[in-house]
Amino acid sequence: MKRYLSIDWQERLINLKHDYIFQLVILPFYKEGFEVVSETVESLINSKWDKSKMAIVLAYEERVGEEAEKIANDVLQKYEKQFGYFILSKHPKDLAGEMPGKGSNISWAAEAGRIGILDKNKIKYEDVLVSAFDIDTRVYQQYFLCLTWHFLTCEKPYHSSFQPVPLYNNNIWDAPALSRVVATSGTFWQMIQQERPERLATFSSHSMSFKALYEVGYWQRNIVSEDSRIFWNSLLYFDGDYQVIPISYPVSMDANLAPTFWQTAKNIYKQQRRWTWGVENVPYILFGFLKNKKIPLAKKIRLSFNQLEGFWSLSTNPLLIFFLGWLPLVIGGQKFNKTLIAYNLPSVTRDIMIIAMLGLIMSVIISFSFLPKRPSHKKRAHVFYMILQWILVPLTIPLFGAIPGLDAQTHLMLGKYMGFWVTPKHWPKADK
Repeated sequence: MKRYLSIDWQERLINLKHDYIFQLVILPFYKEGFEVVSETVESLINSKWDKSKMAIVLAYEERVGEEAEKIANDVLQKYEKQFGYFILSKHPKDLAGEMPGKGSNISWAAEAGRIGILDKNKIKYEDVLVSAFDIDTRVYQQYFLCLTWHFLTCEKPYHSSFQPVPLYNNNIWDAPALSRVVATSGTFWQMIQQERPERLATFSSHSMSFKALYEVGYWQRNIVSEDSRIFWNSLLYFDGDYQVIPISYPVSMDANLAPTFWQTAKNIYKQQRRWTWGVENVPYILFGFLKNKKIPLAKKIRLSFNQLEGFWSLSTNPLLIFFLGWLPLVIGGQKFNKTLIAYNLPSVTRDIMIIAMLGLIMSVIISFSFLPKRPSHKKRAHVFYMILQWILVPLTIPLFGAIPGLDAQTHLMLGKYMGFWVTPKHWPKADK
């Protein structure tokens, strides 16, 4: 990722015809304030791409009321002339067959962009790259150049999605330690996934060809995990001939931050539960594979196993590791406690945990290489807390990994389906 950040992607594109490529950016928002939306649009303005070939669709929800409409119009008035095209999309409330949330909003916005921008100006769908961003997503300067290079050089550009690395750096210095550890752990997980693209699905902010998106029928409007589902929709639609291209280039988003520590912890749990609700894709995939006879059997088995094993491990492995040391002694009974295994178990567990601590040390080193510059309102001593925070990992993995995962999977098993929960955005006073 550091190497990708250092590359001059404009120079890499010199020998590739790319001036016909059009960037369509969809920005859905709910109850976020003007500042949050404005910062995201500013990052697009500062990106290195011909703004005459960039269109923004700012998508707001009718159910929020006049406040969201006022923010949308204020943003439009301030930034409309900075881009080739800038339109507003008002997602109606209470549409039949829809679940209120990001998926239904961006699907409505994509169709608004198609009619109001692409068709109106006779822009070919195959020339358009559409990026669906969370409203707190801030792109680094060369994101669209890097994205375009990957689109033009990959084997099947119209059968591919493109996934950047999410960094939760926007407010990382202001977020509490608990939030920082969970957010950075999420970044590490996505980086690992990028190293094994055969297991990679789209997540949060992602990009793809508008041609493919239109053929598939946009994001599903009645589910929570629309970001990953669009990949599985495309995989089934194109008979298994679809992939996610990892882009080792970051986009920056917000870590969880609320006015109080306990509210922050509550929001982290709800966000992790929403993410692990991606288990809803498992039955969709399994039934889809049964119906589609054109996908190779070996690929069906591999993908099915990866999904089943992945969600099972997510919800069980952290608990097994957490209880590894003392649980056998508690449930083993007197007979087990007299064995040589029981005698040596604490020592073996201690040695395993010491070795595992090396991983925490590496996590500290890597996470520091991602940190933005320390803001002026944070003292030097705050750096020490950034190191100390990693002792929370043995707690954060089960509390904000396994337990939300079990929560989501149990809800699905019992047929108690979850709605889309929007993570609240909070700006600390020092940054306002």
